[in-house]
Amino acid sequence: MATASSTATGLRVSRPTISIDGTDDTSLSQGLLHLSIHENVQGLYRTEARFGNWGPKNNDNDYLYFDRQKLEFGKAFQVKVDQDVIADGRISALEAVFQEGASPEIAVLVEDRFEDLRMTRRTRTFDSMSDADVMNSIAGDHGLQPTINASGPTYKVLVQVNQSDLAFLRERARSIDAELWMDGTKLNAQLRSSRNGGSVTLTYGGELLSFTALADLAGQRTSVAVSGWDVSGKTALKYDATDSAIAGELNGDTSGVSILQSAFGARKENLAHTVPLNSQEAQSAAESFFKMSARRFVVGRGVAQGNAKLRVGSYVELKSLGPLFDGKYYLSEVRHTFDNASGYRTQFTAERPGIGQP
Repeated sequence: MATASSTATGLRVSRPTISIDGTDDTSLSQGLLHLSIHENVQGLYRTEARFGNWGPKNNDNDYLYFDRQKLEFGKAFQVKVDQDVIADGRISALEAVFQEGASPEIAVLVEDRFEDLRMTRRTRTFDSMSDADVMNSIAGDHGLQPTINASGPTYKVLVQVNQSDLAFLRERARSIDAELWMDGTKLNAQLRSSRNGGSVTLTYGGELLSFTALADLAGQRTSVAVSGWDVSGKTALKYDATDSAIAGELNGDTSGVSILQSAFGARKENLAHTVPLNSQEAQSAAESFFKMSARRFVVGRGVAQGNAKLRVGSYVELKSLGPLFDGKYYLSEVRHTFDNASGYRTQFTAERPGIGQP
């Protein structure tokens, strides 16, 4: 079981619990030397856990896990902190580690069920289907339960050309501003605006150990235009996405788009790689690209005391950073780490489309 203690700040500090095939394993939990769990908005958790691999066995000292009885390819592997599951997948690789002057170690590499999609490559077409229809179809191909909440246009044809199912699924999600994640055998795809991952407050000098923030106009655009041809209506198409697309996400901040307009003037982008066949496709492509760049006006990277509630898709309220950088950020990338020197920590990348008032 995980051991926990309370610090003067009230933070509950825990050693992660390792579970194999649904059963908590005390020896693995106590023998954990290093842990790294990585997730981002594109889906696919990656976990690396390293354990000591030398000790008493069968009345002698020997390698502990080379018999593949406990650590075996394909076995379910979970990591928990208290009651929160922070990684859930299957063992896909075993690595032996022999270092000078140190006891042998073994590392397990774990991926979630997106691994099935990553390892399946196809060329095929989807006729008269929406992105949600395609996502439901791909989930069915892999025996997954789909939870899809993503609107978008219906296309005459979508083509998957020599792509893995995961790459194609990510492409379709990006086109409609949706994000992907796996929960056991449940495939989730939701618009960022409807994804509700909760909120955590971190204060610099307290739970927030370090943080850097960059407000950068280089990737900003004042508008994004998508042009095409409406085949059925035989008319030209054009849609311009502007800062109204992210107005609801500013929370009183000043957008990078408006600062760009004031500081340097209009900077317009025309997307040439899209071929919309109706107005809905043009609007979806323009707004998705505009939001993607606008949201990354402010990008922050931080390290916090370990917190299982810090997950991709959740928000973090940062305090004591001053008026420009205090505020609400969206977590786009998270890495949970553990070792015997630093304990449990959470590294994260957070973004927001605006900056505070000086």
